[in-house]
Amino acid sequence: MIAETQKSPFWETSNFAPVSEEVTTADLVVEGSIPPELSGLYVRNGANPRSGRPGHWFLGDGMLHGVSLAGGKAHWYRNRWVRTPKFENEGQPPASPLDLRNSAANTSVVQHAGRILALVENALPFEVDRRLEKIGFHDFGGKLTTSFTAHPKICPETGEMHFFGYSVMPPYVTYHVADKTGALTRSLEVPTAGPTMVHDFAITRNHIIFLDLPIVFDLEMALRGTMPFVWSDTYGARLGVLPRGAGLENLRWVEVEPGYVYHVGNAYEKADGSIVLDVAWYQEHWRGGASNKAFEPARLKRWTIAPDRSRVAESLLDDRPIEFPKINDGHCGLAHQFVYAVETGGETGTGRHQALTKFDVNSGETASHVFHDAMISEFVHIAPPSASREDDGWLMGYVFDRTRGASDLIILDAATIAKPPIARIKLPCRVPQGFHGNWMPNLN
Repeated sequence: MIAETQKSPFWETSNFAPVSEEVTTADLVVEGSIPPELSGLYVRNGANPRSGRPGHWFLGDGMLHGVSLAGGKAHWYRNRWVRTPKFENEGQPPASPLDLRNSAANTSVVQHAGRILALVENALPFEVDRRLEKIGFHDFGGKLTTSFTAHPKICPETGEMHFFGYSVMPPYVTYHVADKTGALTRSLEVPTAGPTMVHDFAITRNHIIFLDLPIVFDLEMALRGTMPFVWSDTYGARLGVLPRGAGLENLRWVEVEPGYVYHVGNAYEKADGSIVLDVAWYQEHWRGGASNKAFEPARLKRWTIAPDRSRVAESLLDDRPIEFPKINDGHCGLAHQFVYAVETGGETGTGRHQALTKFDVNSGETASHVFHDAMISEFVHIAPPSASREDDGWLMGYVFDRTRGASDLIILDAATIAKPPIARIKLPCRVPQGFHGNWMPNLN
């Protein structure tokens, strides 16, 4: 039963509430037709506390929800807690608050160089197999000595995985690169102004862009066991631009209007040398701390960094509240035309997540798929090998059907998003509102 009391924080109510069981089921019911080109695994991560109150939505135990597709069939659904030492030793304090193995592994999941990694930004990545079972921490043969972002970027041209780790102690941010074989080839400390919360960053064909924004560490909040970050009116806001492969002497900082960004849709370079970033932008966030209330609304904003300017040019691309901006990942770091995002209906966490919207950032046109009597999560774009246009392929994500009290994996045509789903894969249980997922093609 889903809790609905006013005293509960939003992440304990409606479809944000955790589920209590691990489920495995085969031969799922499908309405419509699964494209036969889809051969792989869709997995999404999210916070799902096994017991008690973790102190914030972001702090619960990680749970992976996966569906295996091949041959036009949905072969199985399964959900599994990520069995990190923190999960298995529930209730026992970590050896150190900064222990990189003190991991909830609850935010995202990515496949690179044959490994599936469950991610949370304050710890090492945690590897699982294709049945979502535990393998263990992955530290790149002992070379990775910092945390690992929940938002690594995989360059579609080189196969490199770019990522960073941040800490509340110096060095605050460290940037890393793993080559296409999965070997760690570069680590570089990045001098942010202080202990800022850095959830995402961006790459282009020739640059890395770091976000140094005014959500900063607060020790008193950390001691209270809640999210230890708060809005600062004095910290400032800036972006760091580093040519790929260059040293810190080439790092350039540019000022930006104070605000916060959890998620970058994409970034790319224009012919004149300007760098464009499309982001989900909060005008203000967590003033007074991360309370139990829903998040302020974010909107789709464009930052443009001119090569000869010290301040970023900014413009809103659309006024409706959104989150979880995604693109065709084959365009990561390259020019894009389309961004797909969840319309939140206002504050994130209110449960009004009913529309998935496709933004044409060139023309300004939009198209939406509205799910009635439902709550939707992040959708990902999957392009077929034969794709000739950016929006060829499919959009895939979990949708909670309020009518039957369970969730579906929905597949939409990315080119005609407003049309009825191509396929609706009915799951036997709820998939709670979570964070991020990815499509992982079968490797054989």
